[in-house]
Amino acid sequence: RGVLVRRFTGDSTPYSFPPPRPISLVKEWPETPPFSKKDFFRADEGDDENFYNLPRLVYHIDEPAVASLTQYYRANVSPGSNILDICSSWVSHYPVEFPKMMKRISGTGMNALELLANDQLTDYEARNLNVNPTLPYDDNSFDVVTCVVSIDYLIHPIEVLKEVRRVLRPGGKVIISQSNRCFPSKAIAMWLNMNDRQHLEL
Repeated sequence: RGVLVRRFTGDSTPYSFPPPRPISLVKEWPETPPFSKKDFFRADEGDDENFYNLPRLVYHIDEPAVASLTQYYRANVSPGSNILDICSSWVSHYPVEFPKMMKRISGTGMNALELLANDQLTDYEARNLNVNPTLPYDDNSFDVVTCVVSIDYLIHPIEVLKEVRRVLRPGGKVIISQSNRCFPSKAIAMWLNMNDRQHLEL
């Protein structure tokens, strides 16, 4: 089991990365989000629960990306934290020692079987945030919220991020990772029409 968990978290790879360099973001956003309904259109508007009905026990990013994310979490999440992983699945890419070091690791995601297979979680709740963009947690419950390569599938991202802010404690962190891989039929139009730099500015 330990070998499997280590592999799932990226700790068994030979990759090592320096601390990330800050990027200067220049896009200034108005108080009122300048988006329209068509920005959140998806080629496949079918029921997401049908699309995600079968567990996908695969990596959605490559091993160097997994290793980089695992190392970033280790360097930036304090021991004893309460963590929430939204849009979670069978693996959260946290360091192998996190379940023993953290007070709580909660997860929400589309597929209950995938969440059940994620042995880094202390508790989970299956939830379709595109149908119900609320988080089933009290205010000020978490120190860190993570979202791995899934923000592009949310059709109510602003509402979900407001919920993230609600459940975060003052001074808490939200860590959103992104990829140039996706299920294009389920990613929102705005995301597909942007490049990597624009994704960061967003």
